[in-house]
Amino acid sequence: MSWQPRGRPATQPHEYIRGGTTKILTLFHPASGQVRLQSATRGTNAILHPWLRERLSAILAELPPPGSSQDGAATPAAWQVWQAGLTTPFTLPEDLPPLRLLLVWDNLTGHKTPDLVLWLCAHGVMPLYTPVGGSWLNMAESIERVLKRRALDGQHPHSPKEIGTWFEQTARAWNEQPTPFVWNGKRRQRRRRCRGDQTHRLGGSGASTHKPLRRSRSAGSDKCQTSQQTTH
Repeated sequence: MSWQPRGRPATQPHEYIRGGTTKILTLFHPASGQVRLQSATRGTNAILHPWLRERLSAILAELPPPGSSQDGAATPAAWQVWQAGLTTPFTLPEDLPPLRLLLVWDNLTGHKTPDLVLWLCAHGVMPLYTPVGGSWLNMAESIERVLKRRALDGQHPHSPKEIGTWFEQTARAWNEQPTPFVWNGKRRQRRRRCRGDQTHRLGGSGASTHKPLRRSRSAGSDKCQTSQQTTH
């Protein structure tokens, strides 16, 4: 979507055929730049939730085992600190495992399904919801824009399946040499001005990188963040 002058609507090349849409399910780890991505015909709870459980289980299996704490109050305190200041915090279960992962995602009704939230908590994953209209807080939006540009700019896919295949291929290539993302909110911008740090802004969210990302040649003609993108 883009803004156009009145009377001058955006046009598509003659090769363009609207043959359907593809959902891109995305999990992104900003600190490492690694992305886990899968295309899907739909983004319903029946598709998203099993995929999310599977991918998060694999991520948790790769993390170091949680350390044992002598203080029984340390575990609930680690969870509660992330709910401090929230307008509508959800009720945490009484029996909590050690906190191992933060999951940042959109404030959608399907993301608050009780059985999914309980599964996340039982596995040491704290869900954090961006506010309505606050997608710029989710750095997964930025990686999706980067991958979409690299996968589709200058190309003319003929089917939703082809779009999904290109996205997955591009994500695998990205993971071979990933670029970490850093948060570039107002506080960090103030600290950066004091130190003279140089970062490069990214579209889609408040993310930045320490080095510029390579643009696609065809374009010229321990948090995990998740998002869904609909691509035509």
